[in-house]
Amino acid sequence: MDAAQIPAVETIGLTRRYGAMTALDNLNLTINRGDLFGFIGSNGAGKTTTLRILATFLAPSSGTAKVLGHDVVRDADAVRHVIGYMPDFFGVYKDMEVTEYLDFFGACYKIPTAQREKTVNDVLELVGLSEKRGAIIGALSRGMQQRLGLARVLIHDPKVLLLDEPASGLDPRARIEMMAILEELQRLGKTIIISSHILSELQNLCNRVAIIEKGRLIYSGPVQGVRDQMSAGLVYWVTVKGESAPAIELLKACPQISEAVSVDGQIKVTFTNNDVDPSFLPETLVRGGVKFTGLWEDELGLEEVFLRVTRGETQ
Repeated sequence: MDAAQIPAVETIGLTRRYGAMTALDNLNLTINRGDLFGFIGSNGAGKTTTLRILATFLAPSSGTAKVLGHDVVRDADAVRHVIGYMPDFFGVYKDMEVTEYLDFFGACYKIPTAQREKTVNDVLELVGLSEKRGAIIGALSRGMQQRLGLARVLIHDPKVLLLDEPASGLDPRARIEMMAILEELQRLGKTIIISSHILSELQNLCNRVAIIEKGRLIYSGPVQGVRDQMSAGLVYWVTVKGESAPAIELLKACPQISEAVSVDGQIKVTFTNNDVDPSFLPETLVRGGVKFTGLWEDELGLEEVFLRVTRGETQ
């Protein structure tokens, strides 16, 4: 296979057991190069276990996992050179200056001394911490420390980023800033795997997602695909002038409609399947003497999809 066609991450039958407990159960997952991939699941679903295996910190009980074609067990050193792993909680040396901290990790990755200063300045600019280069780490806010952790992950210019809850504990502004940085990293060609519970932000951030529960993969594919797959039927909203009851009776009589209910003064219309053309709605209402005023499609959010397809079960 041409190197450019090798997936960024591929797992086949990936399983991890802790005694009698199965944390990962036959996980088959493919993540393409350049993806900003959302890994979704409740606490204890197996997300962190998967990322730790990909980062070579855990060995699988069975099955295989590869990063850019390198096996995480047999080629662990090669994997470590192409990944950047940011755990959900990571330690920092709080008495060090920002540049000292990054210079230390640059030395760990054997970046030449003459090159390290430029590398440190580049990653600080990328994560928006250039003005804090001389600050003591312990004096930084939680959001800035998270950005510093991301800068550390980027110091050796990895091709694949494994980010476990990178926005955990951040305030809304800091979360938005973190997501903007991740979008920029994707534009620079990085493959990013991000586990998170902030589903509304993953919905707008990621091009593909996977949903995992009790160690088993429920869905993997485009964000829109999971909405389509998990939606029981196409949903539209209708507004009319005056009372909604006559309109609801007219709509319920249509064979293409499985349900029509009033919600906060608007009518929620659920079709029998996703292939129905909704253009008949205005004509049906007008012909029945109802003054039609509005029609729009319901957007099934990623958070609602997640609640529909999972039960909140953990190991």
